[in-house]
Amino acid sequence: MEIETLDELDDHLDSGAPVRGLRLQDLDLTGYEARLAARRDLTGLVVLGGTVPLAVGELLLRRGAIVFPGVADAPVDPWRGLYLPGDLYAGLEHGYAATPDARAYHWMIDARLRSDAYCTLVRAIHDDSVTDELDEFVEGRSVVGIMGGHALQRDSSSYAEAAILGHTLADAGHLVATGGGPGAMEAANLGALCRSQHDVDDALRRLAAVPGFRPDVTAWARVALSVRADVVVGGEPAGPTETLGPSARSLGIPTWFYGHEPPNVFCDAIAKYFSNAIREEGLLARSNAGVVVLEGAAGTVQEVFQAVTPLFYAAEDAVLPPLVLVGRRHWTDRVPVWPAVRALAAGRPMERAVHLVDTLEEVAPLLLPGAPPAPSGPGAPTPLP
Repeated sequence: MEIETLDELDDHLDSGAPVRGLRLQDLDLTGYEARLAARRDLTGLVVLGGTVPLAVGELLLRRGAIVFPGVADAPVDPWRGLYLPGDLYAGLEHGYAATPDARAYHWMIDARLRSDAYCTLVRAIHDDSVTDELDEFVEGRSVVGIMGGHALQRDSSSYAEAAILGHTLADAGHLVATGGGPGAMEAANLGALCRSQHDVDDALRRLAAVPGFRPDVTAWARVALSVRADVVVGGEPAGPTETLGPSARSLGIPTWFYGHEPPNVFCDAIAKYFSNAIREEGLLARSNAGVVVLEGAAGTVQEVFQAVTPLFYAAEDAVLPPLVLVGRRHWTDRVPVWPAVRALAAGRPMERAVHLVDTLEEVAPLLLPGAPPAPSGPGAPTPLP
């Protein structure tokens, strides 16, 4: 059993229930020496990070508990789990380079640390903590993944269309998950976070003043945080899992592997990873209601084929979530992924699940039960032979 807040710990101790086997994650145990000393079943208790005063730590170790210390010399807390946008952009007033997000990236790429066993362990613990809380965050939710490149500009019609798609899916009850970066990913997260079309329209107008994150991430992030503050009435909640799990609409799953792509701020929660492999698999595996792939390049192509693999090996009677590629010319001519997808799908259950469409307006009927039928004619989804 995991205990992640002091209120949960107090309730558990007050109940007299056994503490053996508990996992206390990222808690401040100052003032708990007497209450813990009164227990005779501390063997097997595991303390993961947090603040553990010397006297408490000595008590726990003498009684057979396992204590993993906090990490003071890394730019991340490996035990914390999910982030809020304000966590990653703290200190932005001093420039993006001063933020925890930028410092974590530079810590990761420091050549002296790449083979350092201690730093490798810190990163692994961090990513495992993120996965643990992410599982709790999405549990029981219908999740649609929207994939796409980072280059889409805020003042483009394609950006606006991606925002409208995110809003439509979130209004229908889906949790919209993206790779958490700029461009198409930001647009979808923005639309999902907004609770009204008026908010979407106002946000698009304001964001267009800083169309992209190059050359100045600081200005790009600053205007976005200003927009977010107006969209999220009352400011950010105390913590993503505690207060937003059931009502969250927008999730970002970015990675420091792509350090040139800053995370977007239009997420109810951000699951940021050091490992891109874990991040990619986690994003696609949790998209249980379907995956929409907007135009992109190498990273997006990788996501397409990671999404294809479980569809290809699905059982005959499996109910498969749809995989929708948007942009007929892009995916057949510029980046000819669709012919390969079509060849893999032919004659398999997968062929019922994969679609190629021209416009974002054609996506919703493929994902939303009861939506108007997809159009026929030249703009209709491409069927498999």
